[in-house]
Amino acid sequence: QVQLVESGGGLVQAGGSLRLSCAASGRTLIGLSMGWFRQAPGKEREFVAAIRWSGDSTYYADSVKGRFTISRDNAKNTVYLQMNSLKPEDTAVYYCAAQRGGGTWYAFSQTAYNYWGQGTQVTVSS
Repeated sequence: QVQLVESGGGLVQAGGSLRLSCAASGRTLIGLSMGWFRQAPGKEREFVAAIRWSGDSTYYADSVKGRFTISRDNAKNTVYLQMNSLKPEDTAVYYCAAQRGGGTWYAFSQTAYNYWGQGTQVTVSS
């Protein structure tokens, strides 16, 4: 069992930056592929970014490509989402998720992720 706790959210002006962290406990992140998703008010939760368990592949939603960077530090059992050039439309609750490795990696599919955090609020003011 893996427990995931997100942190680093907050209120920032448009054009600013935030770094979200996702700390895992209960087991090591080694062997787990990780993803970030977000849910804006009145909208469905959507894919943001993902990193393969090996760290050698990353994917991004088109809406954040070039602005957000996902990374992982297995030694710290933590995954990060660096968010730059933030826009008001990035306002959402951001969730971290973990997917067990060893088979096909479904980076974009929410149902393929086995563990979820509680989320952290990001608000971008215009």
